[in-house]
Parts: sequence; C-alpha cells; structure tokens
Amino acid sequence: NNFPIRIPVEGIGISSYLLINFWYTRMQANKAGMKALTVNRVGDMFLSVGFFAIFWVFGNVDYASVFSVAPYINETAITIIGLLLLVGAMAKSANIPLHTWLPDAMEGPTPVSALIHAATLVTAGVYLMLRSSPIIEYGPTVLVVITWVGALTAFFAATTGLLQNDLKRVIAYSTCSQMGYLFMAVGLSQYNVALFHLVNHAFFKALLFLAAGAVIHGMADQQDLRRLGGLVNFLPFTYTAILIGSLSLMALPFMTGFYSKDLILEVALGQYEVSGTIAYWLGTISAVFTAFYSFRLVSLTFFTTPNAPKGDYLHAHEAPMIIVIPLVILSIMSIVFGYIAKDMFVGVGTDFLSTSLFQHPDHITLIEAEFGLPLLMK
Repeated sequence: NNFPIRIPVEGIGISSYLLINFWYTRMQANKAGMKALTVNRVGDMFLSVGFFAIFWVFGNVDYASVFSVAPYINETAITIIGLLLLVGAMAKSANIPLHTWLPDAMEGPTPVSALIHAATLVTAGVYLMLRSSPIIEYGPTVLVVITWVGALTAFFAATTGLLQNDLKRVIAYSTCSQMGYLFMAVGLSQYNVALFHLVNHAFFKALLFLAAGAVIHGMADQQDLRRLGGLVNFLPFTYTAILIGSLSLMALPFMTGFYSKDLILEVALGQYEVSGTIAYWLGTISAVFTAFYSFRLVSLTFFTTPNAPKGDYLHAHEAPMIIVIPLVILSIMSIVFGYIAKDMFVGVGTDFLSTSLFQHPDHITLIEAEFGLPLLMK
C-alpha cells in the first residue's frame, strides 16, 4: 500500500535530522540538520502529491490493485505520477539539484554518516523507485528523465569530489555519484541491477566512512586532507581498510563494486536508445574520476609528507576493537559479496524479487548486455 510507506520515509528523515544535529551546540550542525530536513520536506511534498495522484487516477492505493491496472492507464497520467515520485526520490537520494544537503550532513558523527549514506536515507529514494517499477515502466518519458538525472548526478558528483579537501566530504560526494549510477540503472529498467549495486554499495561505503572515522579518531579529530599525510606507518590496519573500500568503490575487477557497476555500464551500452549511450559515456567518465579522487584520498592521507602537528603523530593510534571488528567484516564483504551474490541478483533466468520488481518485456536487455556487446567493451 502506498500510504503506509510514508510513515517509515518520514521517520527516516526526522531521525536523520536528529542524528546530523547530534552536536546540537555547534551552529554548523544545526544548519546542516535543518538543511537536510528542509530539502527532504520538498521531496516529501512531491511524494505526497504523487500518492494522492495515484489515488485520484487509480481509485486505490493498494499495490496489487494499482499495479494490475497500470497497463491500461493513460500514459500522460502515468508520466505525471512518475515525475512526482521521481522528485521525491531525488530529494532523498541526493540527486542534482536536490543534493545540497548531503555534503553538509558530514557535520554529524562519522557512524551517523555511515548509516545515512550506506543504508537509510539516501537509499530510501532508490527503494521508492524500485517499488514503483510497475507504474514507471509504462511511462517511457519518466524512464528517460530518470536516466538523464542519474547520469548527470554521477558525472557532477564525481567531478566535485576531485576538488574536496575534507576527508568525509570526498566520501560524501562519492555517495552522491553512486546514487547517480543507481538512478541510471532504474531509468534503464534494470531494477535487479540497481538493487544489486545498492547492496554492494552499502558494504564498501560503510567501510569507507568507519575507516575514515578511525583516521579522525586516531589523529585528534583532524579530517582536513591537507593536514594529514604519512599515516601508513602509524595506522596500517586503517590504511588497509580504506584501501579495500576505495578499490571496491573504484570497481577494481573482482572486488564487490566491480560486479554491479560494470553491469550498469554494460546494460546502458546494450540499450537501443540515445539516452542509454550517453549514460554509458557519462558513467564511464565518472568511473575514471572516481578512481582519481579515491587515489587522491588514499595518497594524501597515508603517503604524502606528514603535515599534521608533531604531537598528533606521537599520539596517533589504531581504533579500539569495537571499531576493528566491523571494519574486518565489511572488508571481507567488500571483497567477496559481489562474486557470491551476482547470480542470485542478476543472473540470467533468476527470479529474485520478481514478485516485487516489474520489468516490461520490451525493456529486457540483459541478453544484449551479456552476449551482444563487443569483447573490448566487456
């Protein structure tokens, strides 16, 4: 049912506001929390109008009824409903131009950043689009708009991440870029691929944030990349964790991120539409930029000339065991999960979540992506 889903979506937004504003005596935390709440209010307004439009057009908000009637509804009505739901999802998932709250949300504690970016708020928008797949599949205009929004978000966020000097902000813009890839997959009607990347992304993004928190914790709360450097000998375990997360984010072959991001680019190139080809090239360029800013983050933090005060290095220390255990688990999953779960999520003939995700028969291009692309592109 469409209306009860508003309750958890609202709850996620309000809880995120409280978590971002955890250090409530700091003015920047107050502003960041209020910005996140305000932008999400805009999205929630469009989402509410979209749900009322569904009720007005379909006469019902029950999933079974709405999805079974969707093929027979006027395409214009489907397009309007799809665009309203899209704006709501864009605000949640920080797609341009509603991405402005995401970098400022770094004012919260680092575990909060890991939670919001890996599992809750930014993924809520993608989940809404996945759950609405039986509606938007009958609105080709909506799918093209989603593809363009995702491709431009991936490109914009990747280029912006290159220029950040704050450790957590670089990772925040990488989240924004990955949300663009997810929206690309949704716009290309590859919902299983989007869900696969969503789960993969949760592992390596939580790993990156928690490892970044370990760096900040070990270096007296310093998170400016220009004031770090030379930490590979002081924090070797944390370095290993960030390296694994960064390689998975870069989609290095045989890491978890590779299996889903590579597949998104393949299905984009396997499309027969201009939007698919443009999405492929923007996604490929964004992947190159992702490798650049990930390499820059690792090198500036661990390999360049030490730039922090001498006292910070004298007291530099690894995180306690309560942080190390999650980092070990997430590191293992960031290496092996993609290989283990690929066939279940996106294998040819898999029926994983087939009752919840709908793909129009005309939009099934997995065979073209799997067998029709030139070997060089593969």
